[in-house]
Amino acid sequence: MSDSWPRRRLLAILRGASEPLDAQQLARVTGQHVTTVRFHLDVLTRESLVRQFQQPPRGRGRPRIGYSAVQRSVGYQDLAQVLADQLGSDPRRRTEAAMAAGRAWGAKLETLEQPIESLEDARNLIVTAMSELGFAPEREAGPEPDEQALIRMTGCPLRELARTHSEVVCGVHMGLLREALDRNGAHDTVNVRLHPFVGPELCVARLEAVKDSLVPDPATMPDAPAGATEPRIAAAVQSASRVGPQLRPVDPQLRHGDTHVTQQSTHQR
Repeated sequence: MSDSWPRRRLLAILRGASEPLDAQQLARVTGQHVTTVRFHLDVLTRESLVRQFQQPPRGRGRPRIGYSAVQRSVGYQDLAQVLADQLGSDPRRRTEAAMAAGRAWGAKLETLEQPIESLEDARNLIVTAMSELGFAPEREAGPEPDEQALIRMTGCPLRELARTHSEVVCGVHMGLLREALDRNGAHDTVNVRLHPFVGPELCVARLEAVKDSLVPDPATMPDAPAGATEPRIAAAVQSASRVGPQLRPVDPQLRHGDTHVTQQSTHQR
């Protein structure tokens, strides 16, 4: 749109209108001649800033042409970067603020209501939650270490921002994961770690059963009831020894690692 005050004014009026307005209505509002208004509306239409709609005529005559502003999508990536930049320059404080924000976000997600009684329950909850948020999670293929579950995040709505503000973006996601687990009974029984940029387009969430937090497998106990084969989570015996949730560097056990990307992610923090 050229540097035209009349057109900027027309566009502002249309953006604030609750329904399409025709040229005569706009002429009355702006005090311009209806021919001048139509000229400016034609320019705005060619620039895809307004859209035309056919409206019923007032009485007899031809249908009227109404105009409505085209609603632009919000630049969420830009907005997220602005917000991230406002968290200060101290990486530790930025991470703490981001995790607090992630917890607040997780507390508002009504879909995260799945009681956790086993490590498999915890994994299913996280997979469900991250699927709904667009992270395209996948279960790790092949055998996993005992008392651990790996979830591959193959998509991230804010991946490009995470490359430059990993402590903020990943901190928010960590807070969300931690809140989801805590809300569903895994506060002292399941720990979560996030490994960003294991590959150029891959992050991994690692769920771990806290030491001494699992009841022995009922199938190995005397007089075990038939069909009881799944370990269940109980309260931790020594919660003081629990490792707090952190953003961890890439673990050597994680498959598909990319050393270059890992080092790059570490420097970005």
